Amino acid sequence: VQLQASGGGLVQAGGSLRLSCTASGGTFSRTAIGWFRQAPGKDREFVAAIGRRGDDTVYTDSTKGRFTISRDNGKNTVYLQMASLKPEDTARYYCAANPRVILSTTPRPDPTFYDYWGQGTQVTVSS
Repeated sequence: VQLQASGGGLVQAGGSLRLSCTASGGTFSRTAIGWFRQAPGKDREFVAAIGRRGDDTVYTDSTKGRFTISRDNGKNTVYLQMASLKPEDTARYYCAANPRVILSTTPRPDPTFYDYWGQGTQVTVSS
């Protein structure tokens, strides 16, 4: 499975961005996707994840209510819509995939749950 993350950029605080994660080389409809981020000097942090059903989503507390994760199986793509962005959201955002989940599996915020990782896309929020 190969993952391509895109959509990052520079935005002012309070603004919005939509990240995309497009997968190839696997059966996308059977794949759970997670988003993680890492800022310079900080540990990698879980952001959000979505399972096969599309309605099985998980968010970290700091993004709940501001970020929305969704999937389009016809386009092999998961989106992360980010609103009300804050300077502390500045980081490189990575998507990760687990292509072996069953329909009832809720995706986990644990990075070891995911087998494949993309190269990331930079998000910078100015104050």
